[in-house]
Amino acid sequence: MESCPSVKNILLLDSEGDRVAVKYYSDDWPTNNAKEAFEKSIFTKTQKTNARTEAEIAMLENNVVVYKFAQDLHFFVTGGDDENELILSTVLQGFFDAVSLLLRGNVDKKEALENLDLIFLCLDEIIDGGIILETDANVIAGKVASDSVDSGAPLSEQTISQALATAREHFTRSLLSG
Repeated sequence: MESCPSVKNILLLDSEGDRVAVKYYSDDWPTNNAKEAFEKSIFTKTQKTNARTEAEIAMLENNVVVYKFAQDLHFFVTGGDDENELILSTVLQGFFDAVSLLLRGNVDKKEALENLDLIFLCLDEIIDGGIILETDANVIAGKVASDSVDSGAPLSEQTISQALATAREHFTRSLLSG
């Protein structure tokens, strides 16, 4: 019987291998120490590669890991060794592109830390309990932006959020009419 594709974790690490934002959806790593050890080993295994233009794939501890780097950020998506690399790669690209949209193209550690709430909302829109919900960056960023708009938000942030919401509406309309 075919099972639904699932993700074990999504990691966003900095250029030193330290956590920026991580979410685990599997109990393969029951303790924080186990998670940190996995993050260090994945970082060590991939840091010599040049995954800046295309996503790369690696096997680590019976897991398929797809990853991509931008500036001083390293994006990782992990699935079981029987998981389809293309599906994991699609999740990675959706996460990467949504973060890029939300950070207005400034995909670096400083910007990511200043917008950590948006990144975690992003993760929640993409994966729920390991199950893939959404991989379209425009949809993800649009939902995150509309969720994060509040009347107390500075005008500049509201404008970006409204622009993303408008873009999402246009995109949805084009899908429905096309």
